[in-house]
Amino acid sequence: MLINMQEMLVKARKGKYAVAAFDCVEDIFVRTILDTAADMDSPVILMALEYDLNGRGMDYIAGLIKAVAPVYNIPIALHLDHASNFAIIERALKNGFTSVMYDGSALPFEENIENTRHVVQLAKEYKATVEAELGHVAGKELSGSEDTHEIQLTEPKEVETFIAKTGVDALAVSIGTAHGIYVSEPKLNIERLQEITSVSKVPLVLHGGSGTPERELKAAIDNGITKINVYSDLRIALGAGIKEAVSVNERIDPLPDKLFLPVKQSISKVVKDRITLFGSAGKADI
Repeated sequence: MLINMQEMLVKARKGKYAVAAFDCVEDIFVRTILDTAADMDSPVILMALEYDLNGRGMDYIAGLIKAVAPVYNIPIALHLDHASNFAIIERALKNGFTSVMYDGSALPFEENIENTRHVVQLAKEYKATVEAELGHVAGKELSGSEDTHEIQLTEPKEVETFIAKTGVDALAVSIGTAHGIYVSEPKLNIERLQEITSVSKVPLVLHGGSGTPERELKAAIDNGITKINVYSDLRIALGAGIKEAVSVNERIDPLPDKLFLPVKQSISKVVKDRITLFGSAGKADI
């Protein structure tokens, strides 16, 4: 069932675990993620990106998730990921998204506050959660283009002011991760995270979870992270599943238990691994 993301993350913060948030681009992602999360009795966050919602994307992705969520007896949040366009944000809210992220991380501090506050006021009309970003998680843009901004770690001294002035429900922080595929192993600044956690009144979010060493992710969860975004790992799994499916199906048999089974198994393995690592298995207490 669809719920507000804040409710989900507040429970995670108290229970010292994190909820996995997966970007979804097609129905095979949605079904596999939800089936796997349900099997593990875990809450889950399904996300969509601005460019995936262009054209009829909003109708397909939001419509599909809203239609199937009621048949799953686990908490599900439908989240707009990395949005900066107010029109897209409002359209997502009107289409039933229970949570939106406004990303003003590349803007000056005061402008980020002003824009985020506007989105918070808009989301209140729909009883939706708002996530914002303070500091900047750089790397490969989620649209595939290069991010021209450098990584900027979140400043703990700005956290209290930002939360108080915007009224956000969750805060994405920059502590050393990056978007996309890493060219070298990242090292998270856990000391910086501890400083942020000590002053933050809202649940904290980690972007760039794909490819980050498990020990680093566990340390982040132990020190206050309650939501971790995963996308690149799913894309890699999709590619591997397709290659396997084609290699064992010379005639490209479209039956679900033929062509799509290796794809679903590959994606499901990533989802299982993340839910287990993040500690949310068995936490679907609605």
